[in-house]
Amino acid sequence: MKKVLFTLVIALSVVTASFAQDASAGDFKFKEETWDFGTIPQGTPVKHQFTFSNTGKTPIVISNVQASCGCTTPTWPKEPILPGKSETIEVQYNAANAGGFNKSITITSNAATATKMLYIKGTVEAAPKDQTTPEKQPSMLNTTPKN
Repeated sequence: MKKVLFTLVIALSVVTASFAQDASAGDFKFKEETWDFGTIPQGTPVKHQFTFSNTGKTPIVISNVQASCGCTTPTWPKEPILPGKSETIEVQYNAANAGGFNKSITITSNAATATKMLYIKGTVEAAPKDQTTPEKQPSMLNTTPKN
């Protein structure tokens, strides 16, 4: 019985150690993790740069940055970010549709926090209607003058 208990304790220790995070691994420290664009005009793309530094002891390699929709385009550094160094992830939102928006950007890397989320939000103000749109023009269906 003692051998079984001892073996179980050793196995549990090995499993626990394999799931523990490496304290020396690189990790992100962002200046901000959410950016509010406020109110922006429809059809005017906007950009924001999320600045971060590597607070760990090993380089961070970002393998992918994925936006929650096609209206948001991220750009990220492809080279390793050395310990103590800073970099940026740029996010562009195309502002095509009027109304509020709240989008997420998922970062996948070798950092201690392997998956990191960033967020952008704001409101797209509808573009003013053109004065020559059909609803503003006189009807062309009935062109016979009335007597």
